[in-house]
Amino acid sequence: MAHALEMDGLTKRFGDKVAVDGVGLVVPRGSLFGLVGQNGAGKTTTLSMAVGLLRPDSGVSRIFGEDVWAAPDRAKTLVGVLPDGLAMPERLTGREVLTYLGLLRGMSRSEVAQRAEDLLAVLELADAERTLVIDYSTGMRKKLGLATALLHAPRLLVLDEPFEAVDPVSAATIKTILRGFVATGGSIVLSSHVMALVEQMCDHVAVVDGGTVVAAGPLAEVRGTRSLEEVFVGLVGGDRDVTKGELSWLSR
Repeated sequence: MAHALEMDGLTKRFGDKVAVDGVGLVVPRGSLFGLVGQNGAGKTTTLSMAVGLLRPDSGVSRIFGEDVWAAPDRAKTLVGVLPDGLAMPERLTGREVLTYLGLLRGMSRSEVAQRAEDLLAVLELADAERTLVIDYSTGMRKKLGLATALLHAPRLLVLDEPFEAVDPVSAATIKTILRGFVATGGSIVLSSHVMALVEQMCDHVAVVDGGTVVAAGPLAEVRGTRSLEEVFVGLVGGDRDVTKGELSWLSR
């Protein structure tokens, strides 16, 4: 059986800068897979290429065996995406955004209406029914983005920083939704730079640094006897001591 997501040799350059350098990853079916790295490590570029939002310079991405670039129509029906910096129609309400995107996907009006009702309720956006997206907070936009990713009932979710700017109560709701999605046969890839969140949520993890994968596998194997944060810092070299250096003027 095909993996939920398979990346093979994904590479992307922007001018002279190599943003992603030959990334290869396998996301097993039914897994909740965490992609971690510092800001600028290449997480967003990797995920954008994996789901068909950014064409790679080289390499292949497959969603349940469907080539994202050779068979985009088939591949994209299988995946729901929450990209970084999601742009939405600013002059529509949340319900109107869901309705528009659902109809664009060929869903029936009645099906879109019922699913939009359910998603707005569970993500606590129903009270903002008549609020335009331009007036949404960052956290509300993130929740509406998740709703658009779930609307067509995909088999794989690819979420870039899904908890960023989301309040703790809403975050707990989202975690419940994501765990339920996996429990009923779905697969998830989520990126984050918050190690504790990935450790709490995920069963597989990959560490990206400088556009390459420096560790990947089941969380227990990557972590070993240490915390994920300790492993991460050791891998990316983030243990620089500034207490006696440049900021000595802060001492009292």
